[in-house]
Amino acid sequence: MEIKQIVESIKQAKTDSPKRNFKQKIDFVINLKDLDLKKNENHVDFFAQLHHSVGKKIKVCALGGLELSEEGKKVCDNFVLQEEFKSFDKVKAKKLANGYDFFIAQANLMGQIAGAFGKVFGPRGKMPNPKAGCVVPPKAALGPLYEKLQTTVRISAKKDPVIHLLVGNEDMKEEEVADNIKTIYEQLIHHLPGEINNIKSGFVKLTMGKPVKLF
Repeated sequence: MEIKQIVESIKQAKTDSPKRNFKQKIDFVINLKDLDLKKNENHVDFFAQLHHSVGKKIKVCALGGLELSEEGKKVCDNFVLQEEFKSFDKVKAKKLANGYDFFIAQANLMGQIAGAFGKVFGPRGKMPNPKAGCVVPPKAALGPLYEKLQTTVRISAKKDPVIHLLVGNEDMKEEEVADNIKTIYEQLIHHLPGEINNIKSGFVKLTMGKPVKLF
């Protein structure tokens, strides 16, 4: 899949979408095939590092003790102190989960974090994940991780053979959005047991627009 081809599809998607009075997002939709998702070994779940933003600020919340509090408050969009964990009931935990894209956890408190937030965060895919680098030592420098998460996407298909991802917005350069799509596609292939044979089709679309077929 070439960048030039993807750029043309993005331009077509923009042309086909009526102008709105808000900035529309650009989504990349991939349909999978011949993949038995009832088997855990066929589940798709990994993090991809993009070269560009996905067109929105990625909000990050850190969960930790006093050792991480100064750095967490300085770098992240929110910091929840260990002593506050017990004050989060289901409603409050849901609100927290819905307010952030990624959560960073202090490694030696993961047991407490799982106990306090696991039932709410787990089903939403919001538990701090070591695969994304989000489980850190007590004295970690969070700046580089925060910046990395701004261009990190989670690619997941566990129940349905479809992956729906935000890859940009209509104000971004088409080449940047196209590069995000190409990066995701190339990384996804290597995480599928049948590689390209497990990919049925792919589309690009704006929030209120019609899907334009990529492959």
